[in-house]
Amino acid sequence: MSKITIWGRRSSVNVQSVLWCLEELGLGYDRIDAGFTYGLVNTDEFRQMNPNGKVPVIIDGDSAPIFEAGAILRYLATQYGTAPFWPESPAERAMVDKWAEWAKLNFASMFIPAVFWPLVRIAPSKRDFAAIGAALKSVEAELAIADAALAKTRFLAGDDFSLADIQLGHCLYRYYDIEVTRADLPNLAAYYHRLQTRPAFAGQVMVSYDELRVSDG
Repeated sequence: MSKITIWGRRSSVNVQSVLWCLEELGLGYDRIDAGFTYGLVNTDEFRQMNPNGKVPVIIDGDSAPIFEAGAILRYLATQYGTAPFWPESPAERAMVDKWAEWAKLNFASMFIPAVFWPLVRIAPSKRDFAAIGAALKSVEAELAIADAALAKTRFLAGDDFSLADIQLGHCLYRYYDIEVTRADLPNLAAYYHRLQTRPAFAGQVMVSYDELRVSDG
Protein backbone atom coordinates (compact mmCIF):
# COMPACT_ATOMS: atom_id res chain seq x y z
CA MET A 1 0.00 0.00 0.00
CA SER A 2 1.36 3.42 -0.97
CA LYS A 3 2.03 6.11 1.59
CA ILE A 4 -0.48 8.94 1.82
CA THR A 5 0.54 12.51 2.61
CA ILE A 6 -2.06 15.06 3.65
CA TRP A 7 -1.55 18.80 3.89
CA GLY A 8 -3.74 20.63 6.40
CA ARG A 9 -4.04 21.77 9.99
CA ARG A 10 -5.94 19.65 12.51
CA SER A 11 -8.32 22.52 13.35
CA SER A 12 -9.68 22.60 9.78
CA VAL A 13 -13.07 20.91 9.66
CA ASN A 14 -12.47 19.77 6.08
CA VAL A 15 -9.10 18.30 7.02
CA GLN A 16 -10.81 16.55 9.93
CA SER A 17 -13.22 14.82 7.59
CA VAL A 18 -10.32 13.36 5.61
CA LEU A 19 -8.35 12.37 8.73
CA TRP A 20 -11.45 10.66 10.11
CA CYS A 21 -11.87 8.73 6.85
CA LEU A 22 -8.20 7.72 6.80
CA GLU A 23 -8.47 6.40 10.35
CA GLU A 24 -11.73 4.54 9.69
CA LEU A 25 -10.10 2.82 6.70
CA GLY A 26 -6.98 1.97 8.71
CA LEU A 27 -4.68 3.85 6.35
CA GLY A 28 -1.26 5.14 7.30
CA TYR A 29 -0.44 8.73 6.45
CA ASP A 30 1.84 11.67 7.10
CA ARG A 31 0.27 15.03 7.86
CA ILE A 32 1.89 18.40 7.15
CA ASP A 33 0.49 21.50 8.85
CA ALA A 34 -0.72 24.03 6.29
CA GLY A 35 -3.23 26.84 6.12
CA PHE A 36 -4.26 29.53 8.60
CA THR A 37 -1.25 30.51 10.76
CA TYR A 38 0.78 27.55 9.50
CA GLY A 39 1.31 29.04 6.05
CA LEU A 40 2.55 27.01 3.07
CA VAL A 41 -0.64 27.47 1.06
CA ASN A 42 0.64 30.54 -0.76
CA THR A 43 3.94 29.00 -1.80
CA ASP A 44 4.55 28.12 -5.44
CA GLU A 45 5.03 24.48 -4.46
CA PHE A 46 1.64 24.26 -2.76
CA ARG A 47 -0.14 26.22 -5.51
CA GLN A 48 1.12 23.68 -8.00
CA MET A 49 -0.76 21.04 -6.00
CA ASN A 50 -3.85 23.18 -5.43
CA PRO A 51 -4.14 26.48 -7.30
CA ASN A 52 -6.91 27.50 -4.89
CA GLY A 53 -4.40 27.63 -2.04
CA LYS A 54 -6.65 25.71 0.33
CA VAL A 55 -6.45 22.55 2.42
CA PRO A 56 -6.82 19.61 2.45
CA VAL A 57 -4.64 18.21 -0.30
CA ILE A 58 -3.45 14.61 -0.47
CA ILE A 59 -0.94 12.71 -2.52
CA ASP A 60 -1.23 8.94 -2.46
CA GLY A 61 2.12 7.49 -3.41
CA ASP A 62 2.82 8.45 -7.01
CA SER A 63 -0.65 9.88 -7.66
CA ALA A 64 -1.31 13.42 -8.76
CA PRO A 65 -2.38 15.77 -5.95
CA ILE A 66 -6.06 15.63 -5.04
CA PHE A 67 -7.84 18.63 -3.55
CA GLU A 68 -11.43 19.30 -2.39
CA ALA A 69 -12.42 17.26 0.67
CA GLY A 70 -15.42 15.62 -1.01
CA ALA A 71 -13.29 14.40 -3.92
CA ILE A 72 -10.64 13.15 -1.52
CA LEU A 73 -13.19 11.24 0.52
CA ARG A 74 -14.64 9.56 -2.56
CA TYR A 75 -11.17 8.68 -3.81
CA LEU A 76 -10.21 7.09 -0.50
CA ALA A 77 -13.51 5.23 -0.28
CA THR A 78 -13.23 3.93 -3.84
CA GLN A 79 -9.56 3.03 -3.61
CA TYR A 80 -9.58 1.48 -0.15
CA GLY A 81 -13.14 1.13 1.13
CA THR A 82 -15.55 -1.76 0.92
CA ALA A 83 -19.25 -2.27 1.50
CA PRO A 84 -21.14 -1.15 3.48
CA PHE A 85 -18.89 1.88 3.93
CA TRP A 86 -18.73 2.38 0.14
CA PRO A 87 -20.62 -0.29 -1.86
CA GLU A 88 -19.41 -1.53 -5.25
CA SER A 89 -22.83 -1.60 -6.91
CA PRO A 90 -23.59 1.80 -8.48
CA ALA A 91 -27.18 1.62 -7.24
CA GLU A 92 -26.17 0.78 -3.67
CA ARG A 93 -23.33 3.30 -3.74
CA ALA A 94 -25.78 5.99 -4.80
CA MET A 95 -27.81 5.36 -1.66
CA VAL A 96 -24.74 6.34 0.38
CA ASP A 97 -23.56 9.07 -1.97
CA LYS A 98 -26.88 10.91 -2.09
CA TRP A 99 -26.80 11.37 1.67
CA ALA A 100 -23.12 12.29 1.61
CA GLU A 101 -23.83 14.99 -0.96
CA TRP A 102 -26.91 16.15 0.93
CA ALA A 103 -24.94 16.49 4.16
CA LYS A 104 -22.17 18.48 2.48
CA LEU A 105 -24.49 20.88 0.65
CA ASN A 106 -27.35 21.26 3.09
CA PHE A 107 -25.58 21.10 6.43
CA ALA A 108 -21.82 21.63 6.32
CA SER A 109 -21.85 24.28 3.59
CA MET A 110 -24.52 26.25 5.46
CA PHE A 111 -23.50 25.73 9.06
CA ILE A 112 -19.79 26.56 8.91
CA PRO A 113 -19.92 29.96 7.13
CA ALA A 114 -23.25 31.19 8.49
CA VAL A 115 -23.23 29.93 12.10
CA PHE A 116 -19.88 28.58 13.21
CA TRP A 117 -17.58 31.22 11.72
CA PRO A 118 -19.63 34.19 12.98
CA LEU A 119 -19.57 32.73 16.50
CA VAL A 120 -15.87 31.89 16.48
CA ARG A 121 -14.02 34.12 14.02
CA ILE A 122 -15.85 37.36 14.88
CA ALA A 123 -15.36 39.12 18.21
CA PRO A 124 -18.45 38.94 20.47
CA SER A 125 -19.05 42.69 20.36
CA LYS A 126 -19.24 42.61 16.56
CA ARG A 127 -21.44 39.57 16.09
CA ASP A 128 -24.80 39.85 14.37
CA PHE A 129 -26.75 37.52 16.62
CA ALA A 130 -30.00 38.05 14.72
CA ALA A 131 -28.37 36.87 11.50
CA ILE A 132 -26.72 33.97 13.29
CA GLY A 133 -30.05 32.95 14.82
CA ALA A 134 -31.79 33.06 11.46
CA ALA A 135 -29.02 30.99 9.86
CA LEU A 136 -29.18 28.46 12.69
CA LYS A 137 -32.93 28.12 12.13
CA SER A 138 -32.32 27.36 8.46
CA VAL A 139 -29.57 24.86 9.30
CA GLU A 140 -31.78 23.08 11.80
CA ALA A 141 -34.61 22.84 9.28
CA GLU A 142 -32.18 20.78 7.20
CA LEU A 143 -30.99 18.79 10.21
CA ALA A 144 -34.61 17.88 10.89
CA ILE A 145 -34.48 15.88 7.66
CA ALA A 146 -31.53 13.92 9.02
CA ASP A 147 -33.33 13.53 12.34
CA ALA A 148 -36.32 11.97 10.55
CA ALA A 149 -34.07 9.58 8.62
CA LEU A 150 -32.23 8.62 11.81
CA ALA A 151 -35.52 7.67 13.43
CA LYS A 152 -35.51 4.68 11.07
CA THR A 153 -31.82 3.72 10.87
CA ARG A 154 -28.77 3.82 13.14
CA PHE A 155 -26.70 5.73 10.60
CA LEU A 156 -27.54 8.25 7.93
CA ALA A 157 -27.69 5.95 4.90
CA GLY A 158 -28.76 2.78 6.71
CA ASP A 159 -27.91 0.67 9.72
CA ASP A 160 -24.20 0.56 8.88
CA PHE A 161 -21.59 3.31 9.14
CA SER A 162 -20.73 4.76 5.73
CA LEU A 163 -19.11 7.67 3.94
CA ALA A 164 -22.35 9.59 4.38
CA ASP A 165 -21.75 9.66 8.13
CA ILE A 166 -18.38 11.32 7.67
CA GLN A 167 -19.95 14.06 5.57
CA LEU A 168 -22.68 14.67 8.15
CA GLY A 169 -20.77 13.87 11.31
CA HIS A 170 -17.59 15.87 10.78
CA CYS A 171 -19.41 19.13 11.59
CA LEU A 172 -21.59 17.79 14.40
CA TYR A 173 -18.93 18.20 17.07
CA ARG A 174 -18.89 21.94 16.37
CA TYR A 175 -22.67 22.10 16.15
CA TYR A 176 -23.02 20.55 19.60
CA ASP A 177 -20.05 22.40 21.09
CA ILE A 178 -20.89 26.01 20.24
CA GLU A 179 -22.94 28.09 22.67
CA VAL A 180 -26.35 28.23 21.05
CA THR A 181 -29.83 27.06 21.95
CA ARG A 182 -30.31 24.01 19.78
CA ALA A 183 -33.52 22.56 18.42
CA ASP A 184 -34.88 19.35 19.90
CA LEU A 185 -33.62 16.74 17.45
CA PRO A 186 -33.51 13.57 19.59
CA ASN A 187 -32.54 11.12 16.87
CA LEU A 188 -29.69 13.34 15.71
CA ALA A 189 -28.48 13.71 19.29
CA ALA A 190 -28.52 9.93 19.80
CA TYR A 191 -26.65 9.52 16.52
CA TYR A 192 -24.03 12.03 17.63
CA HIS A 193 -23.51 10.05 20.82
CA ARG A 194 -22.97 6.91 18.74
CA LEU A 195 -20.37 8.72 16.66
CA GLN A 196 -18.55 9.75 19.83
CA THR A 197 -17.90 6.09 20.63
CA ARG A 198 -15.88 5.70 17.41
CA PRO A 199 -12.17 6.18 18.18
CA ALA A 200 -11.49 7.81 14.82
CA PHE A 201 -14.23 10.39 15.39
CA ALA A 202 -13.09 11.16 18.92
CA GLY A 203 -9.46 11.39 17.90
CA GLN A 204 -9.75 13.38 14.69
CA VAL A 205 -12.94 15.44 14.96
CA MET A 206 -13.42 16.15 18.65
CA VAL A 207 -10.35 18.35 18.84
CA SER A 208 -9.86 21.91 20.04
CA TYR A 209 -10.55 24.78 17.67
CA ASP A 210 -9.43 27.41 20.19
CA GLU A 211 -6.74 28.67 17.82
CA LEU A 212 -9.54 29.89 15.55
CA ARG A 213 -11.28 32.01 18.18
CA VAL A 214 -11.34 35.80 18.06
CA SER A 215 -12.06 37.74 21.23
CA ASP A 216 -12.72 41.38 22.07
CA GLY A 217 -9.50 41.48 24.04
